[in-house]
Amino acid sequence: MRIAQKARQTKETQIKLELNLDGSGQANINTGIAFFDHMLELFAKHGNFDLIIKASGDLAVDGHHTVEDVGLVLGGAFQTALGDKSGINRYGFFVLPMDEALAECAVDISGRPFLNFAADFQKTKVGEFDAELVEEFWRAFVTQAGLTAHIHLFSGANLHHQAEAVFKCMARALRMAAALDPLVQGIPSTKGVL
Repeated sequence: MRIAQKARQTKETQIKLELNLDGSGQANINTGIAFFDHMLELFAKHGNFDLIIKASGDLAVDGHHTVEDVGLVLGGAFQTALGDKSGINRYGFFVLPMDEALAECAVDISGRPFLNFAADFQKTKVGEFDAELVEEFWRAFVTQAGLTAHIHLFSGANLHHQAEAVFKCMARALRMAAALDPLVQGIPSTKGVL
């Protein structure tokens, strides 16, 4: 079973998380940020990951620390759940339409953290959620998961749709990259390690 449990406690946030890469898309999320919970539920559903997150943070300041730290913990859990990465596809990509929004995501489970995030959000907030936190979340996730990721948002006028397209698209790309391929023998790298 490719499952990981992670926790993080700082003066700003307290997070407990469980991730199953080979789940059925079940989610139980509570971060105190309703829109962020919604995005993480979409991530679990479209990635076919089972995900439990209980987080509390200094939301009286804003959502930044909570969103970033959840990204760090989830990325670390993703890396741990992959194990030695034997037999995985390694690469994944997806193009996802969400009404007027269109996102494209490509990932490489490379062991080399890098994020290219190209999104021109039309608004700065959806509800109380700051649009800039979408990039902060994915940067934290990619760093801890050890991924190369390119996220491009090509169109969109509604911030909810734009953010949703990105989260769903990354879920699908990660699902593809993390999937086990019976044709892949060992580590999918000429280096012998990822």
